[in-house]
Amino acid sequence: RMLSGYKPKSNVKDSYKILELEEGCSLDDIRNSYRNLAKKYHPDSGSTTADSEAFVKVEEAYRVVLSDVATKKRSNENNEEEEDQSKSKAPQHRHYLSFEGVGFGTPSQREKQYMQFRVDRATEQVLEYRKQRLESQYAVTDLMKAKDVRQSKKVKITQAVERLVEDLIQESMAKGDFDNLSGKGKPLQKFSDCPHIDPMTHNLNRILIDNGYQPEWILMQKEIRETIEQLRKSVVASRRNLGEPMTPYRQKQWNRICEQFTEDIRKLNKRIDNFNLVVPLLSRQMVHFSADKEIVRAQKTYEALME
Repeated sequence: RMLSGYKPKSNVKDSYKILELEEGCSLDDIRNSYRNLAKKYHPDSGSTTADSEAFVKVEEAYRVVLSDVATKKRSNENNEEEEDQSKSKAPQHRHYLSFEGVGFGTPSQREKQYMQFRVDRATEQVLEYRKQRLESQYAVTDLMKAKDVRQSKKVKITQAVERLVEDLIQESMAKGDFDNLSGKGKPLQKFSDCPHIDPMTHNLNRILIDNGYQPEWILMQKEIRETIEQLRKSVVASRRNLGEPMTPYRQKQWNRICEQFTEDIRKLNKRIDNFNLVVPLLSRQMVHFSADKEIVRAQKTYEALME
């Protein structure tokens, strides 16, 4: 396929072929083709044709084609301006500067052309930003860009997980761990407790965990749950230490405790946001904690203890 052999700095003709277009097509044709291919290859689409590398190539081709269309458009406009000898140069020069040198014709016509130019330019900037994000997420070359060993360890490499699993399996086979097993020759059991979870994902995680490795999102989830339990116990203990009756001085202390608790909850919710970015299953994503609800809950827990 053209996508599999496409290089980022390829010529314009290859870019048109990737978008399944012919040179000279309209902007609407270009945008429609790009949207269809983006839906087909986007890594988050859930489609069987999802392909992050192909998606990056489609975006690069779209940017090249847009640039080519804009260049040809400006060239045609310059040729038409040179042919129009009947118009005076001084007014045209001032007119030209008013729209960054874009467009030709009457002021209203140039304004419409300039608005379309700004839309196309904004689209190119968005595509460039998304392209950089995808490259930073999927490109292994990010390791070589790291300045030191500590920073390079923080760079995520999806291939490293696959290599780790393969090495663990090979090591276990060499030790004879798979010999004389009761289930030898039989397929792996599916994750029967939850039919909504992909059995391959479950088996992969089980192999990693059994050999001393836990995915980042599991560790983050455990840390978040331990933190909220610790915060809940702490605020209940603080309320208990204040005791009764709730004098103005104790109320002032309680307000300070609640302010600190609210700040801790805010920080915890930020960690939840980071967790939701790396968790592989939508069903495992977490929602924010409400500081107000947690304070009410702590008050009720304290009252129950006093009774």
